[in-house]
Amino acid sequence: MPEEKPHILLVEDEMHLARGICFNLEQEGHRVNHVESGEEALERLKYDRFALIILDVMLPGMDGFAVCRNIRKMDAKVPILILTARAGEGDRITGLASGADDYLVKPFSLSEFLLRVEGMLRRSSWYRPEPVEEGYRFGDNEVYLLSYRARTAQGEIDLTDLEVRMLALFFQKEGETIPRHTILETVWGYASDTETRTLDNFIVRLRKYFEPNPAKPVFFQTVRGVGYRFSRSARE
Repeated sequence: MPEEKPHILLVEDEMHLARGICFNLEQEGHRVNHVESGEEALERLKYDRFALIILDVMLPGMDGFAVCRNIRKMDAKVPILILTARAGEGDRITGLASGADDYLVKPFSLSEFLLRVEGMLRRSSWYRPEPVEEGYRFGDNEVYLLSYRARTAQGEIDLTDLEVRMLALFFQKEGETIPRHTILETVWGYASDTETRTLDNFIVRLRKYFEPNPAKPVFFQTVRGVGYRFSRSARE
């Protein structure tokens, strides 16, 4: 067991919910700091580092989407789990587009919440990058997994930890069809029977970064009923 407990930041203004989340995370062996606003969270991030940020969307002052975008300017790698009372697909996509790695819709079960948290905190032992940084090129893109950055036709971007994990898996299995459950288990640490649209929305995000036309993807292809395939050759 590692000596240091994972340090989690909870940004939640509903005190009843926040107390329950803090209690259960601490019972699981985590160290939790709780703030009630996005402004407090951003201030805290100036001098502290966290293994995970749990972020409510409906906050006083700056909303969770804006907080998420600001966090990404400060730290491209830290995993962010968004909590939202909005079940609409548009709001979920907005959260992921803002830089979040996953989301949960309120009300949620404790077991599902803890599953998401543990999945996001789990380190991937399968991914051991080469010691020498070399860009992975496809189309007009060049991806640097070690330094969490990419050059695209739209300019240079910073990549999150989960984006790097997913890209590493796609590059490792180039040309192969990867089943949904394999991606969820490898990248998020989810059980194979977990149902979530997070993966689909994450693919949308990668296509916006790297595809010449995201509506007609040539690199990150959908294999209907199975999963996804990455092809460097950019053939339809």
